[in-house]
Amino acid sequence: MSGCNTCGIGEDGKVAGCQNNGGCLTGGCNKLNVFDWLSNMNAPLGQEFNIVEVRFKNGKKDFFRNSEGLDIFNGEPVIVDVPNGHHLGYISLQGELVRLQMQKKKIPNDEKVRKIYRVATPKDLEKYQQVRKREHPTFNRTREIISELGLQMKLTDVEFQADNTKATFYYSADERVDFRELIKVLAGEFRIRVEMRQISLRQEASRLGGIGSCGRELCCSTWLTDLKSVSTAAARYQNLSLNPSKLSGQCGRLKCCLNFELESYLEALKDIPKIEEPLKTKKGTAKLQKTDIFRKIMWFGYEQENSWHPVSSQRVKEIQELNQQGIVPENLDVNEGTNGEQRIRALNLELQRMDKKYRRKKKKRPYKRRKKNSSNNDS
Repeated sequence: MSGCNTCGIGEDGKVAGCQNNGGCLTGGCNKLNVFDWLSNMNAPLGQEFNIVEVRFKNGKKDFFRNSEGLDIFNGEPVIVDVPNGHHLGYISLQGELVRLQMQKKKIPNDEKVRKIYRVATPKDLEKYQQVRKREHPTFNRTREIISELGLQMKLTDVEFQADNTKATFYYSADERVDFRELIKVLAGEFRIRVEMRQISLRQEASRLGGIGSCGRELCCSTWLTDLKSVSTAAARYQNLSLNPSKLSGQCGRLKCCLNFELESYLEALKDIPKIEEPLKTKKGTAKLQKTDIFRKIMWFGYEQENSWHPVSSQRVKEIQELNQQGIVPENLDVNEGTNGEQRIRALNLELQRMDKKYRRKKKKRPYKRRKKNSSNNDS
């Protein structure tokens, strides 16, 4: 039976953890899972794809060949071939979807794909649980050693191989770190082969997981595999306030979700004219106050007025062309009249409703009864 630290099988043989019957509440058992929509379809005999996807700690995945023709199913623990030893993982995907995943990740189907040795036995699982118990004390001791050596790096996680011969230390650092002395100390103290692997802050957040400001699990730890860089220009195009505390994720970098709708905004911004100077009309100069990108409406306000006037993006382009020719139009909207005033009033009422919706309500003070004077009580 597969499971994370909290959902695995305990020493007494009983299932521990959330016991959610198929879905891990902690997120440790189903990180970056792929929904197998071909699971109910049987492939023709002799044409089954013999490579499977195997999941390891913290959602790390790799592909292995089932050359022995083992009868395995998703979630089953298996012993796989790794450089200089063997490791224990869990089957996460089988069949034709594995072929598609390999094509997506540009992994060739050749002899470099390592094989599955066997299905894990209870003895293998027991040994692996004993190995996993070394990770936490090793993690704490390694942090002390890094501090003693004065290295500018942050240790994120430690992963032991199932055969207890190798440990991978994941770290993040802003600059290049010379950890040759650190490797000698770790190899001598823990009697294992040491591999140092640097990861970015986004990868660190995806390994640790968590809940975002939207109330959902982090995208990088559930489904997002391609961690692209995010710039502040993405927030500017979407008319978002450049507040670092609101735009930054748990990794300390700009949120990945800023890129999700960026293409739609860039496509809509093609019809929005750039306002480099106020629009000139006979009624006065009007400055841009707000832009509704998808409705293609721009609000302008005169200097002597407090109200805003909605103008279509096409009309703004016309006024800009007239101003460049030295022509000053009568007003902002060519349809300003009875119908225009009704339209302006309707749009302004919509703005007022939005302001009221997000305006903080003042909390009412609790009513306290006045205590009667002691003189009244005596009388």
